[in-house]
Amino acid sequence: MLSHKKLAMVALVALTAGLFSCKDTKTTDDSTEQTITILQTADIHGQLQPHDELFWEDEHITFRKLGGLAHMKTLFEEERSKDPEGTLIVDGGDMIQGSAVAALSHGKAFAPIIKAMGYDFLIPGNWEVVYGKDTMMDVLTHYDTPVISANMYHESTGESLFPQYFIKELKGVKLGFISYNDPEIPVRQNPSFSEGIRFDPIDANLEALINELKDNQGVDILFVVTHIGISKQYNLAENPAMARVDYVLGNDTHERIRKPLQTEYTKVTEPGAFASFVGKLTLTVKDGKIVKEDYDLMEVDPEKYPADKKVAQIIDQETAPYKEEIDQVLGYTSTPLYRYFVVENPMDNFITDAARWKTGADISISNGFRFSTPISVEEGGKSPITKADLWSMLPVNEKVKVGKASGKQIKNWLEKELNNVFAADPTERFGGWLVRFSGMELTFYANKPMGERVASIMIGGKPMVEDQLYTMSACRREGEPLSTLCRMPNTVETVVMDYTIHDVIEEYLKEKGTIAPALDGRAKALDLGENVLSQLPGTDYQFH
Repeated sequence: MLSHKKLAMVALVALTAGLFSCKDTKTTDDSTEQTITILQTADIHGQLQPHDELFWEDEHITFRKLGGLAHMKTLFEEERSKDPEGTLIVDGGDMIQGSAVAALSHGKAFAPIIKAMGYDFLIPGNWEVVYGKDTMMDVLTHYDTPVISANMYHESTGESLFPQYFIKELKGVKLGFISYNDPEIPVRQNPSFSEGIRFDPIDANLEALINELKDNQGVDILFVVTHIGISKQYNLAENPAMARVDYVLGNDTHERIRKPLQTEYTKVTEPGAFASFVGKLTLTVKDGKIVKEDYDLMEVDPEKYPADKKVAQIIDQETAPYKEEIDQVLGYTSTPLYRYFVVENPMDNFITDAARWKTGADISISNGFRFSTPISVEEGGKSPITKADLWSMLPVNEKVKVGKASGKQIKNWLEKELNNVFAADPTERFGGWLVRFSGMELTFYANKPMGERVASIMIGGKPMVEDQLYTMSACRREGEPLSTLCRMPNTVETVVMDYTIHDVIEEYLKEKGTIAPALDGRAKALDLGENVLSQLPGTDYQFH
């Protein structure tokens, strides 16, 4: 039950949210069927231009060129022109992190671009905090488009950072949207990123806001828009409190859901990433109820959707100050670089191998990030790796940290990291896929309980010794204790080096010239099939 103080806050935010409620002037007979279209994007991660995109087809990797915000704008306008009074467009967060232009401009290059895209509203993702609270608020405010979140508060005052919901009436149908960001952002990201922001759990006000929109605001169709990852979104949809919610519009894990996932109480979607896809949900509504629905995951094909001239011009203006720097070629790869698989990826093998080459550590580790567009390579050829690619792979350029940990510490840490990915309880999952590493070989069971997953650990080609100290390198995370390496606490002899992870990659590529990273089996799940691209037990969903 909510306290009187929290109920007062909900009421205050409900009043404030009226500023972000829009009503179409058209009125209709409630008994007439109306068609409503929701276009959803997510996890664009600063990717402004068309790029390689990876597909899993017939048990093989293929690449196609997709994306580009100017091309996506053309798709928006084509779809909106089919039903101007019945179309709404939403983005699900992680917009201003993940590319060179995003990082070098601290997200500010995106304000005029997003302002021109024609979104009805947006929500913040877990990476919106990357440049700090003040910069986040400045960039998002300059979208001149509503931004909503029901669980982000000013830590000092307890006031909500954004309106907690958005209401819009289209063709006589009243639509309501409640938004939630990931409450675990201070753990997932560098702790310093989100200083000054309080993140509440979703259940702190979920029922109260559902009741507010359905009972007091008279919403016909209700959506919960979340940035918490597919496992938690699916779990949330199984909560009885969601019985009055029609859809969970999910984001965060870059899943390409082509048919909404049906749970006991509602349905879940997620529309891919990198501006490569747009989720199109078409609802036929009669008497305030959905009587027919259809879903299509549309591809942003640059050949099918020519670039919108206005948005393309703004992108050119905003990227011009950085173009010379980010187009610089650092080296080449003769094998494709990608980061889509749950257990191991060649892009991360390259990064961790470079870190171990530079530091001389026994083990080099990196987070199991999901962002970064791939780099394809034609057979027998090679492709350039530019500074833009480097920023896509590693959008936070932290200094490298080196310390020592015992074999027992490493094993216990790996058990926790495996649980973050494969926990039977979806609420225990967070962040990306399996942590990446070089210098170590790990076999494990994904489906065993925590504490029993690690089957074997080899370090430097020899079985790990529990009481032996091993040198490890990782990237510094601002705001965490010096002795913590990639969420591993209590390392010893820990130092921060005078070079960054970007310095390491550039030096490595200069030395090697052309690299050829591949999957080499350094991480292997003994109870999963090969080529696992997603992890959502209990469903037939497959990433492709």
